[in-house]
Amino acid sequence: MKTLMLSTAFCATASLAMAAAHAMAPGVEASDQAVENGMVTAAKVIAPETGWLVVHRTDAEMAPGPVVGHAALEEGENMEVSAELTEEVAAGDMLMLMVHSEAGGTEEGVFEYTLGATEDGPIRVDGELVMTTITVQ
Repeated sequence: MKTLMLSTAFCATASLAMAAAHAMAPGVEASDQAVENGMVTAAKVIAPETGWLVVHRTDAEMAPGPVVGHAALEEGENMEVSAELTEEVAAGDMLMLMVHSEAGGTEEGVFEYTLGATEDGPIRVDGELVMTTITVQ
C-alpha cells in the first residue's frame, strides 16, 4: 500500500514538474495587430535568458529580414512586451517577433545586432528560432 501511495505521489509530482517546464518553454505569443502608434506588442514572451524581443521584417518565405524594432527582455516570463518601430510599416506587412540573446556584444543593455551578426544574435532551441510572425492590420 505504501509503495502504491509513493508511486502515485511521485507520478503526480513528476507530472506537475513536466507541466511547469512545458509552460515555461521559450516562445513568443502575439497576434495580428494595428501599429498606428508605432509599437508592436507581444502578449507573452518566455525568454531562456536575458535578451531582446526583436522585430524583423519578413514575407511568405519566412526568412528574417531587416530589424525594425526591439525591446529588452528579462529571463523567464515577460508580459505585454512592446517594441517601438524604427520605420514605417503598412497594413499587410509581415513582421517576425524573435527572441535574441544579450550575449556576444561589447556592451550589456545595448542592442548591438545587425542582420547576420553574432552580437545579440537569435536564440535557437533544438535548432529552431524562438519566434512568431504577425501581419500588420
